[in-house]
Amino acid sequence: MAALGQHATNVLKSRKLMSRKSSSQSTLAELALALIAACLALFAASCARKTPTLNLLVWEGYADPSYIKAFEEQNHCKVSASYMGSSDELVAKLRGGSSGNYDVISPSSDVATMIATSSLAAPLDLGKLPSYTQLSPQLTTLPLARVKGDVYGVPFMWGPDPMIFDTTAFPQPPDSWSVMWDPKLKGKLSVWDDLSTVYMAAQVLGYDKPDPSHLYNLTDDELNAVKKKLIELKPNIRKMWSTGGELTNLFENHEVVIAMGWPLMTNQLRKANFPVGETIPKENTTGWIDHLMITAGSDNKDLAYKFLEFMIQAQTQKKVTDVTGYTPANPHAAQFMTPEEVKNLHLDDVDNYQKRLYFWQNVPRRAKYNEIWNEVKAAQ
Repeated sequence: MAALGQHATNVLKSRKLMSRKSSSQSTLAELALALIAACLALFAASCARKTPTLNLLVWEGYADPSYIKAFEEQNHCKVSASYMGSSDELVAKLRGGSSGNYDVISPSSDVATMIATSSLAAPLDLGKLPSYTQLSPQLTTLPLARVKGDVYGVPFMWGPDPMIFDTTAFPQPPDSWSVMWDPKLKGKLSVWDDLSTVYMAAQVLGYDKPDPSHLYNLTDDELNAVKKKLIELKPNIRKMWSTGGELTNLFENHEVVIAMGWPLMTNQLRKANFPVGETIPKENTTGWIDHLMITAGSDNKDLAYKFLEFMIQAQTQKKVTDVTGYTPANPHAAQFMTPEEVKNLHLDDVDNYQKRLYFWQNVPRRAKYNEIWNEVKAAQ
C-alpha cells in the first residue's frame, strides 16, 4: 500500500514537471514568433520607400512654395532650399566640401564658367530638358556655361542691379549713382556686401568706358582708386546688406532711403505698399544671368533633371517672375502675362533694355577684387 502511494506521488511530480516544461516551451515559441514578427516589421520599414529630398543652394525667391509645392506633389518628393547671399558664398561652400550636400545650384554669370571648369557641376544631357529649346537664344548662345562643347547650366532668370529708393525722400528718380556720395545721405543708404558694389564705384569713376567688360578686369591702380572712392562712401552707409529680406526690412523700418538692390526687393516692397521706386541711372548698371546647374556630387540627378525641366517651363517661369520681378529666360512665359507685365519686364524690347545692363562676367582676378572689397569693409 505504501508502495502504491509512493508511485502515485512520483506520477504527480512527473506530470507537474512535464507541465512546466510544456509551459516553458510554449513561452519560448511565443517569444520566437514575436521576435520574427519584429524582424519582419523592421525589414519592411527599412524597405519602405523614403520620400526623396532634393537639396538646393540658390538665390532668394527661387524656391517659393507658390510653385515648388506643385513640383513636390508631382514627383512625391521634398525640396529643401538653402539661400546664398553672394556668388562668392556659393563658391566657398562648393569648394569647402559641401558640394555633395546639394543637388541643384543657381550660379550667376560671374561664376558659372568657373564652376563648370572646376568640375563642381555635371555636364547636362539636354535631351532630358525638352523646354531648353524654348529658352532665349540670346542667353543659351552665350559661352558662360559651356566647356569644350558640353553645357553645364540652363539660363533661368536675368535682370539688373538697379537703384532702389524711397519715393518720399526722392520724388524724382535720382539720375546718377554719384548721388549716393551726397553728404546729406549720411547714414541713410545701404550697399550690397558683394563685388557688385565694387563694379558700381568703378562705373562712377568711368572705368566702364569705352568697354563695359573692363569692369571685370580692372588694373591695380584702378582697383585702388575704387577702394578710395568706396571708403569715402562709408559715412553714408547705414548697413551693408547680404540678403534680400535684410534690405527690404531696412527700407520698411525707414533706416535707409536708397540702395543698390534687386528687383526682388522692389517687388516685396510694392506688395507691402511701401513707397518704393526703381531706376537704372545714366551710368547704366551691372546685371546678371542666373543659371540652374546640377552638382557633380548629386545622388539625385534624375530628380534634379526633372526639377530643371519644371523650372524652365513657361508657366513656372511666370510664377517665379511673380515672386521675384525678374525677367524669365523663357520668353514663352509672356503668353501668361498681361501687356503691362510684359512691358515692365522689358520682354517687348529685350535688345534695347539689355544694352543698359553690363552682365556679370568671369573675373580673372577675383581674389584681388575680394581683397580690395575686404579692405573697404575693414576701413574705419
